[in-house]
Amino acid sequence: MLHLRKIFLSASHVPTPSLPPLFPLHRLLAATAPASPEPFAVEDYLATTCGLSRPKARKASKKLAHLKSSSKIDAVLAFLAALDISPSGAAAIVAADPQFLCADVELNLAKRVAELTGLGLKRSQIARLIPLAGASFRTASLGPNLAFWLPVFGSFERLLRAMKVNGGILAADLEKVGKPNLALLQQCGISVRDFSDTYLTRVLTRLPEYVQNAVLYIDKLGVPQDSPMFRYALMAFAFQSQEKIDRKMGILEMLGWSQDDVLTAVRKMPSMLTMSEERMQTTVNFLTRDVGLEIPYIARRPVLVMYSYERRLLPRHSLLNILNAKGLLYPELDFYTVITLTEKKFLYKYVHPYEKSIPGLAATYASYCAEKVPDEVST
Repeated sequence: MLHLRKIFLSASHVPTPSLPPLFPLHRLLAATAPASPEPFAVEDYLATTCGLSRPKARKASKKLAHLKSSSKIDAVLAFLAALDISPSGAAAIVAADPQFLCADVELNLAKRVAELTGLGLKRSQIARLIPLAGASFRTASLGPNLAFWLPVFGSFERLLRAMKVNGGILAADLEKVGKPNLALLQQCGISVRDFSDTYLTRVLTRLPEYVQNAVLYIDKLGVPQDSPMFRYALMAFAFQSQEKIDRKMGILEMLGWSQDDVLTAVRKMPSMLTMSEERMQTTVNFLTRDVGLEIPYIARRPVLVMYSYERRLLPRHSLLNILNAKGLLYPELDFYTVITLTEKKFLYKYVHPYEKSIPGLAATYASYCAEKVPDEVST
């Protein structure tokens, strides 16, 4: 890291109000780079100088194999240092977008910074934007896209939160993707500012035909657009084909669910259709066959299907069976009430009170949760 430290120390003496002082450094680095009789070892350089782990350096080097020297890399690192991006931050940028190191500082990166500064962004904000923007930071569409999305989200901070969920916002084609999706959401009464930090943000960069089809399908299901469930349904349906959704609903019918049962469950919890077909079938079979729940009961409480079979449903059901065998449970105990308890409350109500009367109970339950076969509890 000694070489990288020198680069960052030398860059710290560069005035920060404007970027031109970086460019003499770029030329100096290029001019003074010692010639090496051996081929430039990109992987080693990324690991020893850029601070990447060896696996990340190996992966990144595949996209930088054409580099013959460190001059471009050093210039880009100096550029990042001038924006007060730490060495670890620079390493994260390189790991996520190795070709960032191939960008021309004067003709590309500096121009992007000038454009963003013209939009009112501070250098500290630009430094925070770069890791999230990825490859789109190096494109000419960066400025226009940012100029469009900033007022849509209402602030730089909201836009930044949205980019943490969906890094493709600044890369999406505004005319073909961004604007049509935004207009459709607005027609549905949805404000982008309301979900800047949720997965619904991903809908903005989905192909518009998928979003349009999702809206039509949700309307057919009878989910009101002013209902919170409409947004969850949009997230569930905009990223799956109609055929896949129909197939999952068909699986429920094959498991004995009536169409009314299916519609009741989906309207209450559209996200259940984001489950894999195998997981859905396994969970429903467990609830009906092993637990003995009636299908209408499950349909009115579809969150039961969403809980992890391995980490919650099976461990808690197995523990309840132990307590039931000892006659320690009320006959009218509601399974839904038990399953929806937090882990802390479940332990408080159904494990800790019985540890003395049933030695090994806590360890047995922990084994269930760890998906291990437990020893028999003492009888």
